[in-house]
Amino acid sequence: MEIIQEHGTVFIIIAVIFGLYMTWGIGANDVANVMGTSVGSGAITVTTAIVIAAIFEFLGAVVAGGNVTQTIRKGIIDPTPIASTPEILVLGMLAALLAAAVWLMIASMRGWPVSTTHAIVGAVVGFAIAAIGLEAVNWGKISQIVASWIVSPVLGGMVSFALMMSIRHLILNTPNPFAAAKRWGPVYVFLVGFVISLVTLFKGLKHLNMELSVGMSFLVAALMGVAVGLVGWALIRRVKVDEEADKEFHYASVEKVFVPMMLFTACGMAFAHGSNDVANGVGPMAAVVGLVNSGGHEVAQSSALPIWILLVGGFGIVVGLATYGYKVMRTIGSKITELTPTRGFCATMAAAITVVLASRTGMPVSTTHIAVGGVIGVGMARGIGALDLRVIGGIIMSWVTTLPIAGGLSALFYFILRTIFIG
Repeated sequence: MEIIQEHGTVFIIIAVIFGLYMTWGIGANDVANVMGTSVGSGAITVTTAIVIAAIFEFLGAVVAGGNVTQTIRKGIIDPTPIASTPEILVLGMLAALLAAAVWLMIASMRGWPVSTTHAIVGAVVGFAIAAIGLEAVNWGKISQIVASWIVSPVLGGMVSFALMMSIRHLILNTPNPFAAAKRWGPVYVFLVGFVISLVTLFKGLKHLNMELSVGMSFLVAALMGVAVGLVGWALIRRVKVDEEADKEFHYASVEKVFVPMMLFTACGMAFAHGSNDVANGVGPMAAVVGLVNSGGHEVAQSSALPIWILLVGGFGIVVGLATYGYKVMRTIGSKITELTPTRGFCATMAAAITVVLASRTGMPVSTTHIAVGGVIGVGMARGIGALDLRVIGGIIMSWVTTLPIAGGLSALFYFILRTIFIG
């Protein structure tokens, strides 16, 4: 307790610095995953991606992210043994922030799309083992996370493959693909609005005490989908046939129809990501601030998330995407398989649909892994030869190593911080 009272201001300053570093990593890696399909397909530019992310990630975090965030991720560890020594939890959260941030930076430099959630989970587990012992870790949850390395990309891939097949059947293989695209386009845009609304209603509005029934959630999401579909219809109407481009590529005009549709998926996925993942990235920072402000009296499972922490997180995310996000966007958008607006649309929609399914069933899936699976799925629709298996192998290796590397770094940083502040 005395250590928190003595060094409280220093702990908060360090937490803000580490939190900025962490959210920079989220922007460079996690948000780049969300925007990668849109940029890689040529639907939007990197600059547009940064603007969309800046607006909709922040809106998602503030409007639907909630005022409370789990700081000890989903019951991953039991902090009860250190209830009488809250300074250990403060140092542990600082170590976890720094460890996850360092790993995200390394992964981003290599262009690997890794899971921010898994990095934080691994870091918290590493600190818990170092500070409390193996018994503090809920190993059942860890085994579920390991299973999600397979479940997430497979689900995302299956949904994106099915969507690609539907576009091929309803649009590409018809006598007049352009007319079919303009006819079916608003329906797909409706699906975007419907699915993103469901993500938000299922996961994001608990802090507003808006616990809607499943039926009401579907009704509200359907109304939102209709509204978005009408806007999409108005934009799609303006798209004209490009006969010159069609001479070089038969479906060039069809792809032009999907460009405005990709704007909706980019905005929607940025909002969904902001509501689901951004607050988690600044959770350890909120835990440190909460513990310091309470004088170390509350070693709680959750902490209030002040608006200024969200502002710090939003700033770090936008800077991360703007300065380093291009590497991961390049991996997602062009290195796994060649993307066009139709393929990018299917991959992004698949990610959104899979997140909805996962949020209702409680599966601990990763948005990143789902997004990668979605891109692989649209590649598979053209055959295994359309995929770069070497790139996919590197990505899977980065997934497998995220938990142990983040954990090892966190334990190391915890011992360093403990030596500095406790001795």
